[in-house]
Amino acid sequence: MASTIVLIASTFSPSFEISSILSRKATDTGALPSIQLGFGGSNVNSNRLHPSILPCPTFPPVPMVSKETQEILAAFVVERDWDKFHTPENLAKSIAIEAGELLECFQWGTEPDLQDVRDELADVLTYCLHLARRIGADPDKIVLEKLEKTRKKYPVEKAKGSSKKPRDIYVGESLNVAVRLRQHLNTPAKQHLKHFRAITDERFNKSVCLDLESYLIKMLAGDGANRVLNRNNGITDTKYYQCEMYRDGFPYIFEQLRADGLFTQTIPEIENSDLFKLSPFKALTEDQANSVDEIVKGLLADLQNGEKSMIVIQGDPGTGKTVAAIYLMKLLRDIGSFTSLEDLDSDSRFSEFFTLHNRALLRNCRIGLVVPQQSLRASVEKVFKNTPGLHSSMVLTPFEAGEAEEQFDLLLVDETHRLNQRANQPSANQNTRFAAINRKLFGDDNFTKTQLDWIREKSKHQIFLLDTEQSVRPADLPSEVLSAVIAEARASQRHFQLKTQMRVKAGADFVAYVRWILNPSPTRAPPQIKEFGDYDFRIFDDVALMRDEIFHRDAEVGLSRMAAGFAFKWKSKKDKDAFDIEIGGTQMRWNSTMSDWISSKNALQEVGSIHTVQGYDLNYLGVIIGPDLRFDQAKQRLFIDRKSYFDKKESLPTMIFSDSRGP
Repeated sequence: MASTIVLIASTFSPSFEISSILSRKATDTGALPSIQLGFGGSNVNSNRLHPSILPCPTFPPVPMVSKETQEILAAFVVERDWDKFHTPENLAKSIAIEAGELLECFQWGTEPDLQDVRDELADVLTYCLHLARRIGADPDKIVLEKLEKTRKKYPVEKAKGSSKKPRDIYVGESLNVAVRLRQHLNTPAKQHLKHFRAITDERFNKSVCLDLESYLIKMLAGDGANRVLNRNNGITDTKYYQCEMYRDGFPYIFEQLRADGLFTQTIPEIENSDLFKLSPFKALTEDQANSVDEIVKGLLADLQNGEKSMIVIQGDPGTGKTVAAIYLMKLLRDIGSFTSLEDLDSDSRFSEFFTLHNRALLRNCRIGLVVPQQSLRASVEKVFKNTPGLHSSMVLTPFEAGEAEEQFDLLLVDETHRLNQRANQPSANQNTRFAAINRKLFGDDNFTKTQLDWIREKSKHQIFLLDTEQSVRPADLPSEVLSAVIAEARASQRHFQLKTQMRVKAGADFVAYVRWILNPSPTRAPPQIKEFGDYDFRIFDDVALMRDEIFHRDAEVGLSRMAAGFAFKWKSKKDKDAFDIEIGGTQMRWNSTMSDWISSKNALQEVGSIHTVQGYDLNYLGVIIGPDLRFDQAKQRLFIDRKSYFDKKESLPTMIFSDSRGP
């Protein structure tokens, strides 16, 4: 499937009007776009939405075999009485013989005589047309039908030898398909799109069209085979009358489009992918949207006034900090690159920012996203690679940010609490790099300087996304440094809090309750809520049973993994046959890769560390609590047994990186 425009509408313009637009497009470009129009309607016996997406020819099809040719062949057959001895079987044999003679034209190591090729090809075609006549088949029809079946069975993006480059696709909605299509084809950024699909149903209203548009954009972006050309400021998730009825029909539309080659994966496969979960094409929660709105306003004002700024977005695990950062990156790039010819949707949440003045402020801004964790960074790079306006080179390690020759206008830092202070690094090379960056930026290797200081020194504006309670290693930023950053942001009214829990279905109360249980010195009474409805939370005293349940859940819904704290030595580092974790006869190994372990082929058989699962969404997680976390019966509280903690440079996989970029 080549580059495509998909439009959604409640009613459809006359097909001749669409045809005239595409005819002009074909004349201008020399390419004939295909068109598929969907015609739906009310079903009096059902409330379920069943719009169809059916082929509708744009122009009278140009026959491959003209009527005149077929009449001449028919007369030729009659005058020689071929039908007496040219049975279908004999004709099939004749085709094979003539095809062999055609092949001989190319078998002698020299350039074939084109006249010989034409003569032999004519014989093949003559017998093919005669066979079609004998069995009553329309040559044009059967060829086109077979091509359609082949295209659906073997989508171009999966065909052997085809380019892996994602196809460009744009999704829109309109009350007038013809007018909207003309606008898109007159836009430079979309003039290369060659195919067109329309989805219509007489019951579609504006809200349904916007909802379906958002759904298809999110799914197409998560599929991995597409580069979605839409801006992300129009993605909605609003409630409207009978929205659940309409949304029940969206998977039906999805499956029709998948059969047509627009999707390469199933809905569960897409929804379990990192591309989907980390995509900038997301409907933001209310607190995310409010934060983005205020951040963009403040940033634009600072750029206008030439003032430096520092912003903090704070939130518990699962509140969407990473998604907010990626969304912001895409939105800022879109504002800085939109063309004045584009028709802007004035109803979208952030449409007010798309002005020529703001475009000038952001057009040449150098923006980067710093991701300290290697595993999450690899996943974000994939998302950026597939998103217009973003590039994988914009995703940086702290070391790359510190070593950059040029200044950044804006640096966003995801998981800021995972930035390092001046401590022993995972390798001698990184210790050397740390010291070199300090000297380059501050004149000497000042041990009080941290990677956070690098970020502030290398950029005019910073957006720090953090959670003060998610530090993992001793080398992570001290709590007092994070507290000072938060206090500074609050003082300048640049502090934003994300509270909506999206990762855990039991909600924020569950996260708060677990944190209270694990806190060795709680300063407040336990939360009142101890029941979390039908949320599936279990405690196992047999690790084998828990592992079997994770296997079962992964087979059922996918994306189910095991994880553990660092209470087990990394034996398999030196002995590939050794097992790192042995409990009650069950033997397991640590994660074999630090890069995108969640999606790696061996992940289900392994146990991930905090460095491979932090920041990811899973459907089910089996957590092994080892001897590093103990309970003091006398003091009635949990404590850490440091003798059973093995996250050390010389013995754990967290200290090994598959590339030379550093953490």
